[in-house]
Amino acid sequence: MRRFLIALVCLLIPLTVTGNAEADVFTDIPPAHPVPESVRALIEIAVGELGYTEERGGVTKYGIWYGDPASEWCAEFLCWSVAQAEESLGITLLNEIFPLYGATNIGRNWFLTQGRYIARTGFVTGWGSQWYIGEDRQMERGSYIPQPGDWVFFSYTPSGDTTHVAMVEKVVAASDGTHYAQVIEGNNPDKVQRVRYRLDDWRIQGYGTVHDLADIVLRGGKEGSKVRALQVQLADIGLIAYQDVNGTYDHRTQEAVRAFQARMDFPQTGIANQQTQLKLNAYAHQWVMEHTEFWTVDGAVH
Repeated sequence: MRRFLIALVCLLIPLTVTGNAEADVFTDIPPAHPVPESVRALIEIAVGELGYTEERGGVTKYGIWYGDPASEWCAEFLCWSVAQAEESLGITLLNEIFPLYGATNIGRNWFLTQGRYIARTGFVTGWGSQWYIGEDRQMERGSYIPQPGDWVFFSYTPSGDTTHVAMVEKVVAASDGTHYAQVIEGNNPDKVQRVRYRLDDWRIQGYGTVHDLADIVLRGGKEGSKVRALQVQLADIGLIAYQDVNGTYDHRTQEAVRAFQARMDFPQTGIANQQTQLKLNAYAHQWVMEHTEFWTVDGAVH
């Protein structure tokens, strides 16, 4: 049913450039962060697929590779491209840098647990607000400029489910200063093509990012690398045991956060909001620097 919903939405709402951008002259926006060799290889492979069109019955080589020949294949195309980059470079990328999946929400949720997801609005439903790493203010809506290799997740339904995914090739600016993400995407509606989307397009839900650039509110039940990093800091300062570092925001983690908030005279919510995380980052770093047993092992300084 969810696959059918994705197919129906993609067919009924074609993804096109907003406004009169096709007649405009665009200027490339240089990436703010280094583009890894693996991402360059991935984009080159995806560009090489431009124009590929599905066969009768919706069958594609991407679906065949994934094991579902007639699937709705926007995600399968990207995952296939990652697999080709893996093979050419002799490294692991699937389920390390990019997800392997073929159904709604799974890709976005994978990036969330990896700690590499940025919502266009700066707020993720079920999680909370986001902020750029180290900054003491919340992320502004539409402030993120996607980077080459980022995956763009789209949603067209009130449920907020992801209904399409594409990969950023680059960001360009029109003569009026409007920024667009130039993406490579499949299943739009039946081929691989290059499309530009305004960065303020309401259909863009968020980005699975190549780089770890943002933090997010953490609370009970959440899982992933951000939770694990928080737990390590709580263990460093003695509020949980290291064997309790499991990547899940469980009851022990919640109580440890409450204890830290009490120590800092913060509201004791048990939720690791921005104020709590920034303070814990500084506090744990200072604590480790003052306890040399954490960085001196067998005479070697770490």
